[in-house]
Amino acid sequence: MSEEITSFGEILVYLIGGVIFIIGGLVTAWIIRPKRPNEEKLATYESGEEPLGGAWGQVNIRFYVVALIFLLFEVEIVFLFPWATVFGRKELIDATDGLWGWMALTEMFVFVFVLALGLAYAWRKGYLEWDKPEIKPSKFKGVVPNEKYNAINQKYSKPISENQQ
Repeated sequence: MSEEITSFGEILVYLIGGVIFIIGGLVTAWIIRPKRPNEEKLATYESGEEPLGGAWGQVNIRFYVVALIFLLFEVEIVFLFPWATVFGRKELIDATDGLWGWMALTEMFVFVFVLALGLAYAWRKGYLEWDKPEIKPSKFKGVVPNEKYNAINQKYSKPISENQQ
């Protein structure tokens, strides 16, 4: 019996080693970490702010539509890369007098055309449109005149060595 490891056996060894490495790291961290929970550590963290309300907030459906279109074109790239590597082989093109290359090119253009047609449909239906809010200038009238703000800004916009004098 041969003592060589097959390719599948080698992959299995790497997978088992990776799982052992990950589990070993997690177990080691669990053993050596300090265990001192308090109210601050158990609080939910949300960008440094105290979270308000529940976690079931509504998200605009347009985000899902854009994400689906993004995934559609990512999948297109996943299909086009193997297509380019397999159908671009010179020996296959030479063996069929170029017919293989033209057939593959036509197949790719049909695939991309169908995806572009789907994008055009979504664009035409307005699924990619965003409501643009109207920007309104602030009507706030403060009690401090603008000259005071400008004087403070000029004072502190100088280099530090000039401010200390």
